[in-house]
Order: sequence, then structure tokens, then C-alpha cells
Amino acid sequence: MNRQPLNPLYTFRFELSFTEAPLNKQASKVLNPPLAGAFSECTGLEATMEPKVIKAGGHNYGAIQRAGPVTFATVVLKRGISRDAKLLLWFEKVANGNYGHRCTVRIHLKGPPEQPGAEPPIVLTWRLERALPIKFKAADFNARATDVGIEELHLAHEGLFIEPGRPAGG
Repeated sequence: MNRQPLNPLYTFRFELSFTEAPLNKQASKVLNPPLAGAFSECTGLEATMEPKVIKAGGHNYGAIQRAGPVTFATVVLKRGISRDAKLLLWFEKVANGNYGHRCTVRIHLKGPPEQPGAEPPIVLTWRLERALPIKFKAADFNARATDVGIEELHLAHEGLFIEPGRPAGG
């Protein structure tokens, strides 16, 4: 059997894509995707299941565990400050009453390039269903600082899934 060695996956090789997914399927398209791409950090890809504990009579060696409800952590996206206002516009639309305007967010983890100069293949994709912006934070201004401005967008969502990657060029 010819097995190739597993290359490590580096978490700094990722990109994001946003697809509109309004709750009302007849809703008009309001944004041309609200944002995409160049984030420097993505945290909060987390799902937690609260187990249901059942204490049964005569079952003295520990309680019986059953699956319970699942909750999802808030996903926090950070990136260098942008020249457009698409992040804030999406947040404003939802904050001003367009509660149904959601997006499907895909976080693509890329592997090492198969050839020098080639586009790295997508190894796996995390998918957030019906994401909703719940916090927008603009960069802090400080005349004495030399840091790059960072924007943050916090997303609540209704599902965390993994999709298989695509081969290079696919």
C-alpha cells in the first residue's frame, strides 16, 4: 500500500465566504455578499452538548448519560480595517429590524500548495448556518500607537457543520 505522509495543517491558511441565506425565501437580496475573505483571526468554532443525566434505581455505578441540547459559541472574526463599510452595513440592516437577513458562512482551511506558486487546496470547510451579526467593533484610534487597526464581527449561528475539502483547481 502506497501511503503518502500527512502534511500538517496550519491554521493561518484560511479564508471565509458569505452567502446570503434569508429566513424568508421570498425576501429580496439586499446585500451583494456582505463581506468575504481577508480575516486575520477566527475564534469560537465550538459546539457543546449538555448531557441529560438519568439516575436509575438499581444502577449504582454512575448515572446513565443521554444526549441533550446543543449550544454554539459566538464566532469572532477579526481582520485588518477595511475601506468599505460592508461589515457595518450588514450589522445595521439586522439591528434596524431586518432580523431575517442571515448568511451561510464558510471557513475554508487550506493545505500546503501541491506545486510552488499553485493555489493551496481546500482541505476542509466549517459551515455556519443562518449566521447573524450580533456585535460590530471598529478599530480603536490612538495617535501614539503603531498597531494595525482591527475590526471585529461577532456572529451567532444556528448550526456548525464540516464539509469535505475540494481538490486543487476544483
